[in-house]
Amino acid sequence: MKLVHFVTFVLTVVGALNWGLVGLGWLVGNGADWNLVHMLLGSNMQLEGIVYVLVGLSAAWLVVGHKKDCKVCM
Repeated sequence: MKLVHFVTFVLTVVGALNWGLVGLGWLVGNGADWNLVHMLLGSNMQLEGIVYVLVGLSAAWLVVGHKKDCKVCM
């Protein structure tokens, strides 16, 4: 379960950083596209979609299992 927790954590952080860059690009760069996932994967839309689905599933996994895994919440 530690591996699943680690992978979901990393994917959630990637998703959060990606949205932060998208928002920053929009605010600072006059609508600039700073989509990190798109920059890394290029024009492969299916792979990009899979990454977004995995990020969403990872966030859901962390939300559901948060109380069990979080030492602060215990």
